[in-house]
Amino acid sequence: MARARLTTTVVFLSFITVFDLHGVVLSSGGLGAVNDPDTFVFRSPVAGSNRHTMFIPLYISAPNSSTTAGLSAAAGKFSRRLQKSDTHRSNARMALHDDLLRNGYYTTRLWIGTPPQKFALIVDTGSTVTYVPCSTCEQCGKHQDPKFQPDLSSTYQPVKCNIDCTCDSDRVQCVYERQYAEMSSSSGVLGEDIMSFGKQSELEPQRAVFGCENVETGDLYSQHADGIMGLGRGDLSVVDQLVDRGVISDSFSLCYGGMDVGGGAMVLGGISPPADMVFSKSDPVRSPYYNIELKEIHVAGKPLHLDPTVFDGKHGSVLDSGTTYAYLPEAAFAAFKDAIMKELHSFKQIRGPDPSYHDICFSGAGSEVSELSKAFPVVDMVFGNGQKLSLSPENYLFRHSKVHGAYCLGVFQNGKDPTTLLGGIIVRNTFVTYDREHEKIGFWKTNCSDLWKRLNFSTAPPPVPSALDGTNSTAGMTPSVAPSEPPQYVPQGELKVGLIKFYMSAGVEYSNLKPRITELVEFMAQELGVNVSQVHMLNLTSKGNDSLIGWAIYPAGSDDYISRTTAMEIIAKLAEHRVHLPETFGSFQFSKWSTEPPPKRLSMYIAPFASTCRTWWQQQYLSIIVAIIALLLVLSASGTWFIWRRRQQSVVAYKPVDAVIPEQELQPL
Repeated sequence: MARARLTTTVVFLSFITVFDLHGVVLSSGGLGAVNDPDTFVFRSPVAGSNRHTMFIPLYISAPNSSTTAGLSAAAGKFSRRLQKSDTHRSNARMALHDDLLRNGYYTTRLWIGTPPQKFALIVDTGSTVTYVPCSTCEQCGKHQDPKFQPDLSSTYQPVKCNIDCTCDSDRVQCVYERQYAEMSSSSGVLGEDIMSFGKQSELEPQRAVFGCENVETGDLYSQHADGIMGLGRGDLSVVDQLVDRGVISDSFSLCYGGMDVGGGAMVLGGISPPADMVFSKSDPVRSPYYNIELKEIHVAGKPLHLDPTVFDGKHGSVLDSGTTYAYLPEAAFAAFKDAIMKELHSFKQIRGPDPSYHDICFSGAGSEVSELSKAFPVVDMVFGNGQKLSLSPENYLFRHSKVHGAYCLGVFQNGKDPTTLLGGIIVRNTFVTYDREHEKIGFWKTNCSDLWKRLNFSTAPPPVPSALDGTNSTAGMTPSVAPSEPPQYVPQGELKVGLIKFYMSAGVEYSNLKPRITELVEFMAQELGVNVSQVHMLNLTSKGNDSLIGWAIYPAGSDDYISRTTAMEIIAKLAEHRVHLPETFGSFQFSKWSTEPPPKRLSMYIAPFASTCRTWWQQQYLSIIVAIIALLLVLSASGTWFIWRRRQQSVVAYKPVDAVIPEQELQPL
């Protein structure tokens, strides 16, 4: 089941001072009560799963200091970063994978070590530490990629115990620990190695400190992503480390794909902002998190009647990449809900996908995302400088998972807490620049699927670096070769995919696999992140002690196509061995994946039925042949008897012309 990545909790221990806005995916089990007036309660996006999570406000603090002192120290740290931009600095352009509402997070690919070892990491503006499972970990889950093996990297060095970190019991190496409200945790040692950012990156591989996990618990143990890439403010943040080395300017950007699309892009370092980018001030002293100056919300051009200070309570208005939905203070949510419902009086309000929650949902809008703006109002967020960001319906709605053409509000009340939390749904198909150097955040509405073309960036790979800058390097270590991005599994010109085909070889006999077909289809749908109705088995044949299965993935519901980004992600999961099935299905591997363009609409409905019929025929052919032979014998016998009977009737019915036939008495009516 897809799981949502939302806000976390308690963070402490590690190199200097770090803070996290949130951490990991929450399990479907309930959370215990927390007797803390500062605890927030949020909801995850997955219908049928536990959608509650906790957000415990964190405060920057230094050892032996009060919260206020720590915050002042942090302000000093941020102010020293206000240096003049160097327009000649490089940046790292990186692809984003997965989908915010389906997976609960976005991941990027990061390579660590020499030679490079690849990891799928959750991009998280609310976390400050990057960590991956270590080969020495005795309690780490099975994730998308193998664990990091320090012994295989010629450039790895442990971070030795010092006064600025928490040390292990032998006072040899620095350690870190992360504790989360639902009792998930991550702990391990701190190491330093070369990080590489993919072939689209202009930035050469750089040395950086990261966490090498020795223990995972809870949902950190069970999630598919390997770990977390921390983009928050803090000494262990990847962004801060690259800025401190002077290799990028103090800025980064994220671009999340739109509804039903997923994927996206990320830039570490500064770029020239588009001319029509909208900015809001982001004050690092006001809150340790990335905040904006939200003053008003307009629905269909009409402002909500609210005091502007409603959006400045507690932590203010926080923008967080790891939170799925948006959460408003009580008064703001009530006004927003009423304004939306007044604009949608012609729609039928229906129950949400999960009866445990009182979601506000509407039916009858249709399935085309491009048509939603004709049915739902535009929502504007107005910033302190008077500029405004217009939100499309996909920025505040999510699809109803059980009713076709129905949508639900992705904006909720933030309990009794006055903080405004703006999750990833708000910035779908929006290029967001976190310009930390100039203390502002920029927003540019765009199609994140072809961002590089829109920004006039070349997609050609940069030349392989020959050496690294020796600044802060250790023992003159040699650089790692920049790895390449995963191959493009879908042809460049093919933006819409009508069908994905592939084969699966499973190490289980045909007779044992056949009764479990339905179960296997459900597991495949779960692992590929699609609906069960999209997964069809084309054929199942015996191959010695193994079974060979042909699969097809069709578009969801009445959609005509699968987006290129989604198709690439599905095939990448097959090619990169990111599909996990129960051991009872034996060892398995995928091959011969291919895509086909969208067929005509009639074919779209016929194809799944036809493939299902073919599969049923192949599984039942022996029984059908016996039944047909029996039917033919019965029909033959019946036909013979019928002919004989007709002949007998003809003989009896024949009378000579002159034969005397007794008159028939007429019966009275």
